Amino acid sequence: MYAVVGCSNCQALWIVADRPETTTCPRCGTRHQFDRLKKFTTTEDREAAREVRSAMLASAQDRAEAYEKLDSVSEMAAAIESAGVDDREYLEGQGLDPDQVAAAATEADTGSMSRRDRVLAALDALDEPTESAIVEYASEHGVPADAAREILEKLTRQGLVVRGAAGFRRL
Repeated sequence: MYAVVGCSNCQALWIVADRPETTTCPRCGTRHQFDRLKKFTTTEDREAAREVRSAMLASAQDRAEAYEKLDSVSEMAAAIESAGVDDREYLEGQGLDPDQVAAAATEADTGSMSRRDRVLAALDALDEPTESAIVEYASEHGVPADAAREILEKLTRQGLVVRGAAGFRRL
């Protein structure tokens, strides 16, 4: 069941699915007991509820005549979905390979490590974590050598890493 309800504070209209105990006005944030709300219509069809709400909003703005000339809400939503170009067409139009973009996005989403984390991983992975060994390890894992040295220096200044006779170690 879907109900078109109105807020007693700000007169906003919204659609509520099922029969919750309470519902919150999307405009002013007031929490209402569902049973005490004014229900303008109840229906089993969500699209019908959307149509009623749209008609009521148009009528409240003295736009009922213009509303009658429009397609249904669901038809307009479908038209919006089909308008424009999809992501693949856009990327190809920009001279990019959509498959490579998707692969890069997947790689980025899999939790790739930051440069700082790569330097710290070098400290953990190396038996003899000298500066040159750490920089080499970090470089092999995508961190430029200068950046690795700078990160190592910052970690030392922060007291997270200490330099000893045998190289660096984490604290």
